[in-house]
Amino acid sequence: MPRVKRGTTANKRRKNLLKHAKGFKWGRKTKYRAAKEALLHAWTFQFNDRRKKKGYARRLWQIQIGAATKLNGLPYNKFINGLKKSHIELDRKILSDLARHEPEIFKKIVEISQSATR
Repeated sequence: MPRVKRGTTANKRRKNLLKHAKGFKWGRKTKYRAAKEALLHAWTFQFNDRRKKKGYARRLWQIQIGAATKLNGLPYNKFINGLKKSHIELDRKILSDLARHEPEIFKKIVEISQSATR
């Protein structure tokens, strides 16, 4: 029976993992055990931050809407309340975009919202 040499799969797995650790500092890019540990942390942060990114975007939209509504003489909370009362279902992303690129249309939305709160 011919001799079977092992290790090809294991070597491939290690090589692939070290390829993912490219660009890391010190031994974490060359030493398998350190690279594996560093990647476990990196991938955890990456997963969590993809979700945090959505929250950061929403906060930015709220700030932009708030700034635009203040220019039109209405606080953010009253504006949102007025939108809900007047059954305007535009999300914050769209409102922020309108505030930045279409100020005339946004001003009309603010007026509608303002009339609903009175």
